[in-house]
Amino acid sequence: MEFETLAIQFAPVGIALTERRIVRNCNPAFAEIFGGQPEEFTDLDLVQLYPSIEDYIRIGATGLDRMREDPVYSDERIMRRLDDTLFWCRVRGRSLIKDEPFARAIWTFIDISAERRVFDLSPREREVAMHTCQGRTAKEIARDLGLSHRTIEQYRAQLFEKTGAANKAEFVAFFMGMPGTNPQP
Repeated sequence: MEFETLAIQFAPVGIALTERRIVRNCNPAFAEIFGGQPEEFTDLDLVQLYPSIEDYIRIGATGLDRMREDPVYSDERIMRRLDDTLFWCRVRGRSLIKDEPFARAIWTFIDISAERRVFDLSPREREVAMHTCQGRTAKEIARDLGLSHRTIEQYRAQLFEKTGAANKAEFVAFFMGMPGTNPQP
């Protein structure tokens, strides 16, 4: 086998080639992370690996905007395995076609669920949590989501209660997987 084939087949991270957000090929690590065999993912629409259609649309829009500026994109998000269990995943990708970022791209996936627990959050709560972890203020989040800052503060209060975080710093540290942070739900 040539180097490239070996590197992809035995990589310690999941790798997928996508075209317009459809998996065209993946390595065994990708299939293992998402709970299946590689052939089960051929021609699979990525929407099936997101917690909700809203997450698929929102994360896709964010990624597309960023990849129009820079072909490399990365984030950490909650994904869904074939058996419907949710888990935290570190995702990185590179567009192969500059003018159409999702036309063809290579993505890597790392299961980071051992570092972070998944809480039963609504799509809106996940969105507020993500923005909060990015250091955004309630007013900034409210403006982006078209809500009032008081509504965002209510979502944050719910998130703190669900995770057992006493304040924003503890909440962010917990979701960012920092050692020594262990709020109890």
